[in-house]
Amino acid sequence: MTKNSLLDAAEAVLSEHGTQALTLTAVADRAGVSKGGLLYHFPSKEALVKAMVARVIEEFDDLIAAHDDGTPGSYTRAYVEATFEILTGEARAYRRWSAITAAATDPGQGLPLNEAMRRWHGRAAGEDADPVAAAVVRLAAEGLWEVVSHAPELYDEEQFAALKRRLLALLG
Repeated sequence: MTKNSLLDAAEAVLSEHGTQALTLTAVADRAGVSKGGLLYHFPSKEALVKAMVARVIEEFDDLIAAHDDGTPGSYTRAYVEATFEILTGEARAYRRWSAITAAATDPGQGLPLNEAMRRWHGRAAGEDADPVAAAVVRLAAEGLWEVVSHAPELYDEEQFAALKRRLLALLG
């Protein structure tokens, strides 16, 4: 059993049953391992939540980096590309919401995500031809992610493609 499989199980428990259901026993049962097997990788619920948050941040950072070519304005384009890659991909769209939900039970657990948000959204004004448009686009992508986390069936493939085209077009 890999750490990622255990994190996947924790996310599934959260998305299907809510924060109160996130127990080490529930995660172990969902993953099909003993509680001792889970504890080998994550010695506490706090360690599990911390790893969920870290994985969300790392995954999104990696996707942005894969799309960011370093040219002026490319960061926000990369942010949009990364967002839509997650939202239109496999069940990864639920990871961030699950991690945020789990971290919300302990303010200290949310600190890495708060720092990531500052980094993702606190861009220097000179990085974009129109910094306000870039901020609006990133915030719109952020809002879309929030909505899809709660209503995944709301947009079909064609609608996602249209939204992505429009957000990218706003960047010029």
